[in-house]
Amino acid sequence: MTPSDGATQDGRTPSRIVVIDDEQDMRASISQWLSLSGFDPETYASAEEALTVLGPEFPGIVVTDIRMPGMDGMALLKKLVGMDASLPVILITGHGDVPMAVEAMRLGAYDFLEKPFDPDRMSDLARKALKARGMALESRALRHELADGGAIMKRLVGNAPEMVRLREDILDYGQADGHVLIDGETGTGKTLVAHALHAVGPRAGKKFVSVSCLGVDDERLAARLFGPVEAGGLPLVEEARGGTLCLEDIEAMSPTLQARLLGFINDQPTPPQTRIVAIVNEHKPGRTLEDVLRPDLYYRLAAMKLTLPPLRSRGEDILSLFKTYAEDYAEEYGCPAPDLSAQDAAYLLQAPWPGNVRQLISIAEQAVLQNRRGTGSVVSLVMAENEASGGALTTEGKPLKDYVEAFERTLIDNTMRRHKGSIVAVMEELCLPRRTLNEKMAKYGLSRSDYV
Repeated sequence: MTPSDGATQDGRTPSRIVVIDDEQDMRASISQWLSLSGFDPETYASAEEALTVLGPEFPGIVVTDIRMPGMDGMALLKKLVGMDASLPVILITGHGDVPMAVEAMRLGAYDFLEKPFDPDRMSDLARKALKARGMALESRALRHELADGGAIMKRLVGNAPEMVRLREDILDYGQADGHVLIDGETGTGKTLVAHALHAVGPRAGKKFVSVSCLGVDDERLAARLFGPVEAGGLPLVEEARGGTLCLEDIEAMSPTLQARLLGFINDQPTPPQTRIVAIVNEHKPGRTLEDVLRPDLYYRLAAMKLTLPPLRSRGEDILSLFKTYAEDYAEEYGCPAPDLSAQDAAYLLQAPWPGNVRQLISIAEQAVLQNRRGTGSVVSLVMAENEASGGALTTEGKPLKDYVEAFERTLIDNTMRRHKGSIVAVMEELCLPRRTLNEKMAKYGLSRSDYV
């Protein structure tokens, strides 16, 4: 029997697991198996001792026996749930403790193992718990970032006129109180824009509550939005009072529920106590927003409307975004980012990008991994994506000057990299006078300090 693979949250380093058991042999046995499985166990003889290293941001999970002197496993679980409900706790139980373990699950335990347990089962549970922990911490970090309007605006990068106007509209609409309708193709960043509207305005300190209307039946969605809510919670329109309620996939909301939402909007005072930001994620070709929403609801929401531009229309933004994401992944994977050839740049500019920025990020990561192995090319990745999506290269929204400028920028960038920022060497190779080279570098946002 061989240990299971124990990949961690980032896929490269062992994940931390706090093991608590008052029996030394059991601690050693569990620790040895987890180590062989690729994890990073830390052993403690008591709950009190383990609590010295556990906290809300602990990047790992807890495996603990239930029956221990002093603070037992149940008391520890209650304390940890109160500290951070998303911290996975796996309980080890004796045969007679199973009813107690079931109660622990109700209180928030991740799972339990009954002695004697299968080591592979423990490794599998640990792996799943660590993945869940990683996602929870990532989501928490994202929420913190999305609470910072400046940080969000930095993520809405690009110099295309549509992006410049979008950032200006977000700043303007963010200061207003009216409801907002956001439209755009998949992968263009509509959810990010909704967070930005909240974060740059006077409601930033209040709640941002988001719910998807897709795949939820009318009765359940109506209860979540307007009540009554099971277990005595607040309906979302009340939970978001003073802040923002983001309705994703609003096009999936039935006409009946749209009418109820319209009634809620009409009944609110001016300015509204709960601001509605509605996101339309899909409407079929040939159908407008007015076709997927009740006309009266559409006009109440669309007084302030944002339509996000598709990536294929953003010209040289495509190249700068690719470079940014490729450099981020290169740093993450500890390898150099691929240099873009003029052919690479042309293919990136001509790709249809049905998945927009989300698809570009995926190709940037694949390009970095290919470059690390010394195989493949950006062109081959773009062609493969086009074949998979049934798309074709396009020139939509990109005049000839975009291709000329993309070629120039790529050529200067590659030459500067090769000569490590030597202006003289670049001037000689490209047969450019210093003033012309300086002007073109300034035009394309290239700085000598990036290459030295």
